[in-house]
Amino acid sequence: MPDRRIVLLVTSPRLPAGLLTAAAWDVVRQHPVFTATESEQSAVLRQSGVPVSVVEPDPQRLLDALAEHEAVVWLAGPAGDQDFARHLGLRLTREPDLAELELMYGSWDPPGARLLDAVAVMDRLVSPGGDPWKRAQNHRTLAPYMLEEAYEAYDAIEAGDLSALREELGDVLLQVVLHARLAEELPDGAAWGIDDVAGVLVEKMVRRNPHVFAGVEAADIEEITENWERIKKAEKSRDSILDGIALSQPALALAAKILQRVERAGLDVPLPAGDDLGSALLRLVAEARAAGADPEAEVRRATLDYAEDVRSAEQRIVRPRE
Repeated sequence: MPDRRIVLLVTSPRLPAGLLTAAAWDVVRQHPVFTATESEQSAVLRQSGVPVSVVEPDPQRLLDALAEHEAVVWLAGPAGDQDFARHLGLRLTREPDLAELELMYGSWDPPGARLLDAVAVMDRLVSPGGDPWKRAQNHRTLAPYMLEEAYEAYDAIEAGDLSALREELGDVLLQVVLHARLAEELPDGAAWGIDDVAGVLVEKMVRRNPHVFAGVEAADIEEITENWERIKKAEKSRDSILDGIALSQPALALAAKILQRVERAGLDVPLPAGDDLGSALLRLVAEARAAGADPEAEVRRATLDYAEDVRSAEQRIVRPRE
């Protein structure tokens, strides 16, 4: 093994500069540090008494420095200096006696770090000089896309295609981030942004899950659900058990949701006894719920099966020759 080493120090650009592991701090304090460009990381190291030399990204420059030191450190830039690292690795592969290459992570991306990238990209797209289409949108014009992307995610779930689901959830997230960025432009103190969205969500999750965050005992999932509904009711100060139901959802799902609320409230409200189609369908929804079935999913399944029959019938049609 070579007696000398080159340490390629990689840090997360999504964490504050200087937030390094103890091992990383030890290596930069013990050995000369080189980098290709000035950065927040190099500035913080200098402020902490660690000299940092800005040099051309040339493997030979580091090998020359090894003539006087047992190790040198290359502080990778925010992009990771991938080309330089590749050239350095190839050089040491061809001449392994020159030095040993050590990859050291001074810091890692925290979970959810790419969400920061999504917010930054959206800010660029909606800011002046960005994407004209996105800059021209508002919450109302985007509403159909939110619904469409949610349905496409639902399709992926129903199909059991988890790879497609990953992409479709990204499209749903795009809508969330875009709405939040547009809301930053609201006038007269009404503006809010993605941090407000996330903050409300976190507060809600903590508040509605006292069995996790507040030491409240819950015997089973049913009791957890009852606690959730009780806390939610106290939050909303609603006048009716039906308040908060999304009235724009598909009719079968809407009927099932209303029937669920009625059942949970213990109300005895007779179903309509009329012979019209709407009343008959509502009674069918009630029967499906009583049987433990999801009426929306059942109609969807039957409709998709019928669609396959339609396609099969189309394939059997003998088309005339042109």
